[in-house]
Amino acid sequence: MISQDPQERSIHEAAAEWAVFLSAGEPDAARHQALQQWLRADPRHAEALAFAQRTWAALGALPDERRAPERRAAPSVAPLPRAARQRGRLRRWGAAACLMLLLGGLGLSQDERLLLPLLADHRTASGEVRSLTLPDGSEVTLDSASAIRLAYSAGQRRVELLAGSAIFQVAPQADRPFVVATSGGTAQALGTRFVVQREDGAHAWVGVLEHAVQVDVAGQHRRLEEGDSVRYGATGIVSQQLDLPRATSWQRGLLVFDRVPLAQVVEQLNRYRAGYILIGNDELAQREVSGVFRLDALDDALSTLTREMQLQHTQWLALSLIY
Repeated sequence: MISQDPQERSIHEAAAEWAVFLSAGEPDAARHQALQQWLRADPRHAEALAFAQRTWAALGALPDERRAPERRAAPSVAPLPRAARQRGRLRRWGAAACLMLLLGGLGLSQDERLLLPLLADHRTASGEVRSLTLPDGSEVTLDSASAIRLAYSAGQRRVELLAGSAIFQVAPQADRPFVVATSGGTAQALGTRFVVQREDGAHAWVGVLEHAVQVDVAGQHRRLEEGDSVRYGATGIVSQQLDLPRATSWQRGLLVFDRVPLAQVVEQLNRYRAGYILIGNDELAQREVSGVFRLDALDDALSTLTREMQLQHTQWLALSLIY
């Protein structure tokens, strides 16, 4: 089971990001405004930030063998037992992993993540999937850790996908096209239902679930019919034909994988479960995985992965290392 409800998890993730950012010095005016708005939005935010700052300070105080030259200079001191050396390595790994966790995720820059509460009109926390109705009557289902911004005008209904993925069920309006923009490209509805996912700052993919969509990116134009999909980057369309039922399985409360690298599986698990999983080496990250996991039991999924692949699993606070 997911050990923390989506709202609480979102609060603690945001607090962790602010703690790391504030440790570098005073924020500029825009970030200061974003911080104050976030603190005022919920009385739990200040408490979460204080806890995150204490945790970050404690991580900085972790012992490091490099800070103890006197240990190396004293020949009369016996070497540390192997178990103690391993614990020391794991603690230092944990501190480094925390830094990776707190500064990474969602395919956004740190600035974008910190300002996301100001930028987004609607967003979901990690592990949360939510449906809502837009002002024009269109329906959108936001995947975990996703965010959109609305830019409606008299001539166009424009939605910016800032993070994650979303399925759109478009209300017809002949005089106002419905367009979803992300990662430098756009997808215009020529029918009713389609999905868009932002993979990182420079890549995205679009899939048509009903009728048709027009994709425009880097001067390229592609009409997609029902069942079609494309992935694009800054230079244009890079691949076609994703497995749409599997790619949208999150809407059914499932994650489905069929012979995909472990790195991709872990990337998906990290979007939906509390904590963060790291893979021990690149060779392991390329091993193929097949399986179906329920979104409400992803801790069990991690145990199943390590058992079936005969891997080791080390837990450090909210971080998991598989190797």
